[in-house]
Amino acid sequence: MSENTSTETIWLTQDAYDKLAAELDHLTGAGRAEVAAKIAAAREEGDLRENGGYHAARDEQGQQEARIRQLTDMLRRAKVGEALADSDEVAPGMEVTIAFFGDASDTETFLLGSREVLGLDDAQNVYSPQSPLGSAILGKRPGDEVTYQAPNGKPIEVTVLKVQPFKS
Repeated sequence: MSENTSTETIWLTQDAYDKLAAELDHLTGAGRAEVAAKIAAAREEGDLRENGGYHAARDEQGQQEARIRQLTDMLRRAKVGEALADSDEVAPGMEVTIAFFGDASDTETFLLGSREVLGLDDAQNVYSPQSPLGSAILGKRPGDEVTYQAPNGKPIEVTVLKVQPFKS
């Protein structure tokens, strides 16, 4: 596997990296202060066992800290580069069309990447490079055929039909 297709590396454009870094800065600065203020205000209301506002603020704090850990890890593993413009090789950030079992009428088009990194909603079909399908097609080109193991143990054959940079 080439360096460009490592499942440990997260490839980001400079713009995506800057957005994630700004989110991390906000969460570790003003975001933490806001949640701490909510917790302090709720504490002043009295009995913490029956204080819904306190428990909600603590839940928010836990979610925020999890996002901070996630962002820190993503930025630590990030490699910043230009979007892959002219490549026909399957890599994170590419939109890929595959055919199942060589059947050109049974196709699927998806983004290979991370919904969280790209800030996508659930409408976009996304596969992680670490998924069985994603790891099987990394580095492949149109016309390449691969077989991967589905989570249920069955082998699934796919043919890469088309690879293009993702346009958000």
